[in-house]
Amino acid sequence: MNTKTVISVKIDKDTKEAAQEVAKGMGLNLSTLVNSYLKQVVYTRRVELFAPEVMSPKLEKAILASVKSGVSSRAFATVDDLMEDLNK
Repeated sequence: MNTKTVISVKIDKDTKEAAQEVAKGMGLNLSTLVNSYLKQVVYTRRVELFAPEVMSPKLEKAILASVKSGVSSRAFATVDDLMEDLNK
């Protein structure tokens, strides 16, 4: 039989609430979500953390300028079509 124990983790309120919403969306509570993640860490012996890439102000300006000017990318059927377009 597994003995249960309690851990206490300090986290900012906004992060906790956002994590609770994610867990709720999966039909879980936050405790179950954290338990599942910790079990995954133990099983895989890996910690995987992901941070979304933040768009640089320079890239954002370039994209907005492209959209405003009507110049934008299109869908390509193949990688060769993409490369041909890039090499123009």
